[in-house]
Amino acid sequence: MKNDEFDIAIVGGGPTGTALALMLAKLAPDPTRIALFHHDDVGRYGYQATLDPRVIAINEGSRIVLNDLGTWPKKFQAIQKVHVSQRGRLGRTVIDPKDFKVEALGHIVRYAELHSLLLGAAKRAGLTVLMGDTAVMADGSQSNQKSDLAQDDFPIVMTQGEQTYRSRLGVQADGMHNQQGAGNTPEPNAKQVALLGCAVASVPRPGWAFERFTQDGPLAILPHPDSVATQSVVWCCKPEQAETIMAMSLAEASSALTQAFGDRLGYLTLTQPLNRFQLYQSLNPQPVKGRIVAIGNAAQTLHPVAGQGLNLGLRDAATLTHCLRDWAANPTRSPEKSLNIYDNLRKNDRQITSKLTSFMSGIFTTGWSPIEHAAGLTLLTLDTLPFLRAPLARHLMQGLRQ
Repeated sequence: MKNDEFDIAIVGGGPTGTALALMLAKLAPDPTRIALFHHDDVGRYGYQATLDPRVIAINEGSRIVLNDLGTWPKKFQAIQKVHVSQRGRLGRTVIDPKDFKVEALGHIVRYAELHSLLLGAAKRAGLTVLMGDTAVMADGSQSNQKSDLAQDDFPIVMTQGEQTYRSRLGVQADGMHNQQGAGNTPEPNAKQVALLGCAVASVPRPGWAFERFTQDGPLAILPHPDSVATQSVVWCCKPEQAETIMAMSLAEASSALTQAFGDRLGYLTLTQPLNRFQLYQSLNPQPVKGRIVAIGNAAQTLHPVAGQGLNLGLRDAATLTHCLRDWAANPTRSPEKSLNIYDNLRKNDRQITSKLTSFMSGIFTTGWSPIEHAAGLTLLTLDTLPFLRAPLARHLMQGLRQ
């Protein structure tokens, strides 16, 4: 075969796309036949990757996947308790790993470290990693995208800069801005944006993760891999409130953060200015089209509440790998049946998780007292009756597995 032809092409070298490539490499007779197109994001957010402030919550199911791939970070912070509360209203609940006979409810790792480990493993596995400009994928066999470059055996066409490649099957894992189909690109969340950063707690509680719902949006304070006292801050709030906070001095912003969160960790001192990120949410109703399948943020974009985005994407990757197991051994056959099976298997988990995060991010921000009191009563009921909170906790830890 030519060096511009592949069995599988994955556009998007983020954690989800790279994890998929590593999973498929274990099945493929020749891992070089799997191409991973990666656009380097260094400088995309205005700082080097080593200074990337983002951390990411990894649930137990995802930890097992990453550990099996040999990409589990050395630095992590286990979540031993999850405290959920509502500011100014009655009700709270605490989720404990002992209720589910697991050592931890999840782990917090640095996004940059995890991403670096995955890319390094991809290169060592013999995959064809193509660094460069953002790659564009199209199904050349579709009538409205007919391309002279497409061939019957290699209908998927990727363009990266001046280079053109072909593939038997294509995977879009390049994030929310490339969801397939008209009308599927996520719209910005007009009600909330996210402010991310780190803070030091004067009274740290090792292993505790807090989800504090306010009328402006959820505020998560998570344990940080760097130290026991360091906390990761994910502060979702209204755009106008974010503008006000971003204009504050570090001391003023620290005071506002502590006031919004409460005194469970003492005083929270921000270690650096907060970074603002636009929030999006959408669910692509048709992630499989012909021989192209979208996974991760290219298929669904979630609100960061409960930290389900990457975990859902890794479940996409694991299920797709399972469905392509037989096809990967003989890729000259048509993959359509395998892709249709994948689509059906992932439908319920994608829909439930998307609706759950949307509901959680909005139910406490209605501004209507009866609803907010009812939500607080629900939290109190969950805390009193463990068997009621078990399904929610298990879904957050593992997702819907089939």
